[in-house]
Amino acid sequence: MFEGKVLLITGGTGSFGNAVLRRFLDTEIKEIRIFSRDEKKQDDMRKKYNNPKLKFYIGDVRDFSSVLNATRGVDFIFHAAALKQVPSCEFHPMEAVKTNIIGTDNLLEAAIQNSVRRVVCLSTDKAAYPINAMGISKAMMEKVMVAKSRGLDDAKTVICGTRYGNVMASRGSVIPLFVDQVLAGKSITITDPAMTRFMMTLEDAVDLVLYAFEHGTNGDMFVQKAPAATVETLVAALLSIMEKPAHKVDVIGTRHGEKLYETLLSREEMAAAEDLGGYYRIPPDLRDLNYGKFVEEGEAKISTYDDYNSHNTDRLDTDGMKQLLMKLDFVQAIARGESPVEEG
Repeated sequence: MFEGKVLLITGGTGSFGNAVLRRFLDTEIKEIRIFSRDEKKQDDMRKKYNNPKLKFYIGDVRDFSSVLNATRGVDFIFHAAALKQVPSCEFHPMEAVKTNIIGTDNLLEAAIQNSVRRVVCLSTDKAAYPINAMGISKAMMEKVMVAKSRGLDDAKTVICGTRYGNVMASRGSVIPLFVDQVLAGKSITITDPAMTRFMMTLEDAVDLVLYAFEHGTNGDMFVQKAPAATVETLVAALLSIMEKPAHKVDVIGTRHGEKLYETLLSREEMAAAEDLGGYYRIPPDLRDLNYGKFVEEGEAKISTYDDYNSHNTDRLDTDGMKQLLMKLDFVQAIARGESPVEEG
């Protein structure tokens, strides 16, 4: 589907963008555009990949004109630009609104105006039952995505989304922090040993987006089934790999806006979800506002489903967590005694 086509990645200098480049640069894709605010990271990528298929666009999703310009002539978009750090969004919630909500609206309006064929918006488990500003802004992003997709012709433009959990060893994630603390001889600082998180590799994240790209219709949201682990299990697995099982660990308490566990699908979403094996598809609610219509007996639904969260999914033990960690180049380098380089 990508042969001879132009792909735009917003927020493309991040871990996800680099993972997509590794997957696609050597294929028959015509062009990959990287759209972001950071000229230094763009210059680093330009030198790193040195590939004529790769084009760079400086801009901000908050600025409609720059997004409109970057989407001209584009066939497909992976929308990854976002403010993602929970504590920083707690202190600056309007910045999360400007990027995650208004920026998404700008991007989708530009895509529609420029007849982009497919857009996949990347969301997060924090959008389900959100309690922090980042999650609330991402939940609103999903609502914008569904609203913008209403009435679109699937043959012309398709807008759909993905929602996933913790991407291990991505920029700003906790695993590089733990590794740096160990290598510096400092205590590992954890918030709550019992806290659970879904665990995904960057390749899993790319696979999920590609699955949504290939199978999505307007307004669909896709979730990949994923295992979870406690922070305590993650630390034990990492210290075992680093051969420092007795390294000191300090519990510092939860940070602003953090949950004990994350949810990928709410109870209401589980009631409507389609089980696709390794994935769930949540279709959009396409009803209009005329709620006075009668329904057949038994057709009306009240959700009696459980949600899908990091406490009730498959739970990894230390050995299982080690096996998953060893899929990462970052961790493989550590196991070989080499200097680790962050994924992406």
